[in-house]
Amino acid sequence: MAFIDQYDFEHLKNDAETMVLQELVRQLEAYTSSLPICLCNECVLDIAAVALNAVKPLYRVSLLGALYTATAMDQEAYAKSIQRAVSNAIEKVRENPSHDVESAAPAAESAEDSSNES
Repeated sequence: MAFIDQYDFEHLKNDAETMVLQELVRQLEAYTSSLPICLCNECVLDIAAVALNAVKPLYRVSLLGALYTATAMDQEAYAKSIQRAVSNAIEKVRENPSHDVESAAPAAESAEDSSNES
């Protein structure tokens, strides 16, 4: 049995991920720039990854850890760092998508396609 298989990592959570994803949804829904942004799966995941790499992680494994991260999440400075990280990530990926721009669906079309699939 491998070393890692001896432990239960199911409860290891990064609450920063939850915050980044919530902020990402908020900012993409409010995106009003005339500059096109691709909302394909690859680009949205790239935005999330870039933003997560820019913020301090908030890992926890217990209820006590959840209380600690809840306190950290309430801090205005941390919330602002999440907002900045997501905003910067959106612009970075918009300017440098990891696929050809011609093959990417514009934001409005991607949003409509995903709502039609539901």
